[in-house]
Amino acid sequence: MPLNSKQPRIEPLEPPYDDETSAALDLLGPPIQLFRVLARRPDLARGISGWGSYYLSRRAAMTLRHREMVILRTTALCGADYEWAIHVKTFAAKAELDEDQLRSLGAGSAEDACWRESSDSAVITAVDSLHHHHDLDDATWAGLVEAVGTDAALEITLLAGWYHAISYAVRALRLPLEPDTDAIPR
Repeated sequence: MPLNSKQPRIEPLEPPYDDETSAALDLLGPPIQLFRVLARRPDLARGISGWGSYYLSRRAAMTLRHREMVILRTTALCGADYEWAIHVKTFAAKAELDEDQLRSLGAGSAEDACWRESSDSAVITAVDSLHHHHDLDDATWAGLVEAVGTDAALEITLLAGWYHAISYAVRALRLPLEPDTDAIPR
């Protein structure tokens, strides 16, 4: 089904914010468009903030690099340019993802030459399987656990699912790219 509208379906809130909205935005992070839409419902924003802050915390079992690979690959597979662009701008350098790797996450495969680490390939393979089959076969699961450990493998399955939800939202909301960000390489 073609997408008909390029305009946001729900306009992000603009300042000044009331106290409850300000508190919700403080939990979510910088006032990007998505967060300003979610802050229309402060109770919803508070619930969602827990997921994001967990994966941004040092308590996560997966590395920052693998976290961002999961997010970028998932958002690329879902065609969620807005979320892809936010994560590339904010986290790609911190996660030590180079231009070849970003291109591969956007439109390549786990077999691309830029993936020298077997753990990177295992993460991409798992995300691709979750996206296309909504499951991991035994060999893919075993390869992922061997590469990143059981706790990180569990987190990867949850994070991929979470970013499907975020991808659905940003696409359905028709959020335009934030300033100084670029769409998924295709």
